[in-house]
Amino acid sequence: MRRAVCPGSFDPPTNGHLDIIGRASGLFDEVVVAVGINKSKNRMFTVEERIAMLEEVVKPFSNVTVSSFSGLLVDYCREHDVRAIVKGLRAVTDFDYELQMAQMNKQLSGVDTLFMSTNPEWSFVASSLVKEIAIFGGDVAHLLPESVHHRLLERIAERA
Repeated sequence: MRRAVCPGSFDPPTNGHLDIIGRASGLFDEVVVAVGINKSKNRMFTVEERIAMLEEVVKPFSNVTVSSFSGLLVDYCREHDVRAIVKGLRAVTDFDYELQMAQMNKQLSGVDTLFMSTNPEWSFVASSLVKEIAIFGGDVAHLLPESVHHRLLERIAERA
C-alpha cells in the first residue's frame, strides 16, 4: 500500500491545503493529514479543533484520514509505516526551506519527500495571512472551505 503524509499546522486549513491533500489522494492509496503539535507556538485553534475542521473538509476523499503528531515527523512516519511526505510549494522561498528539511528527513529515516507545486489560484494563500486579514475585517471566504471560514469568524468574534 502506498501511504503518504501531508503534515502541517493547518491553523486554519485553507483551500490551498485542501488542493494539495486532494491531489495527493489521487496519487497514493492512503493519505494521512498530520497536524503538528507545537506547544511553544500560539495557535488560534487547538489541535482538536484543527483535526475536527480537517476531518470535515476531507470527507470527499475516501482514502484520507486525519491524525496528529508531536516530535519529529520522521518518527511518526516510521511508527505508521509511511514512506512519503507530500509538501506543497507556493514559491521559491518555500523550496529553500523544504529542500533542507527533505534532505534531513531522508538522512534520518529514509522517508522521501515529494514536492507538489501549489495551484496558482492558491499560491499566495498562507494560514497566517488569512488570519491576519480576517482579524482586520477583510473578506477571506474565497480562501477557505466554507465550514472553516465560519469557524474562523466565530473564533475572531470570541476574541473581540
